[in-house]
Amino acid sequence: TEKMFVIVYLLSCLTVVSAGSHSLMVFATYIDGQTPFPEFNIVVMLDDLQIAYYDSTSWKVVYRTHSDSKYYDEEQSDASIVFQYIYNHLKHWTLNLKDQLNHTGVHVTQRLVGCELLNNKPGLFKSWDAFDQQNMGEITLDQAAQLHTKFMHQNVYHPICIKTLRRYLNIEKNNVMRKVKPRVRLVRKRLPDSHRLQISCLVTGFYPRHINLTLFRDGQPVDDDQITEGEILPNGDGTYQMRKSLVISEEELREEHKYNCTMKHLNLDNKLDITFGKEKLTSKMPLWKLNLTLGLITGKTKLTSSDYTAGKC
Repeated sequence: TEKMFVIVYLLSCLTVVSAGSHSLMVFATYIDGQTPFPEFNIVVMLDDLQIAYYDSTSWKVVYRTHSDSKYYDEEQSDASIVFQYIYNHLKHWTLNLKDQLNHTGVHVTQRLVGCELLNNKPGLFKSWDAFDQQNMGEITLDQAAQLHTKFMHQNVYHPICIKTLRRYLNIEKNNVMRKVKPRVRLVRKRLPDSHRLQISCLVTGFYPRHINLTLFRDGQPVDDDQITEGEILPNGDGTYQMRKSLVISEEELREEHKYNCTMKHLNLDNKLDITFGKEKLTSKMPLWKLNLTLGLITGKTKLTSSDYTAGKC
């Protein structure tokens, strides 16, 4: 199952990266051997929105919405051409690789393939293949297979992909082109039975998903190996959240370092900088009393602790 659910990570890395960039990605999985899963399945993603599903149980595309589209027959025909080719190709490759590598048991072959629009112009066509977590780009194909694959990419995959991307970008524009500004919360807590302190910067409710969040100590980025969490996670409303946390030792607390987090997002005109006060080791410090400064390039706004608890930040 670990091999199958690599889809979560791969698709999250290939979603919209700028205001004028959109992608349509197909993630295909072929399984050789007995498992509870379909032999073959495909998930189709428009940016980070799943728009369709296809598997070897019905051999039909199931769309998330718009199943009554006037293009339904054309879409089913396009899907049959592309998805059946991917199925036959992955199955053929799996059998050959099993023989070459002398493997037995269950094997998973996967393909991530798709296209992009950059400012409404067709961008690069992208394709990755893997066999049992091994990059199939590392496996040499004979020249005839390479030429055939290149021909199919240029004359079958890419034209259909761009056409479908444009169509569903228009259908789902209210979802994939929406812009939601992030909300920021700072969290500070003592760790149980410890003199250590954990500070966290939580950014939530933003879309699109790409965001740059950095924790600083005395103006220098904190090393990644000291940061906990840091993954972009989905919220139930289609927006995203991200948290970065740092544990401050008793010795560091005595040194009274200055900590802050900086955030960049497509929906912010300027960099957002949020500063913790100098953290001291004292039992008299209220748990939520933070010196919060919301600093924009255009100016600064002071927030009181009551503002913070009311959710105004």
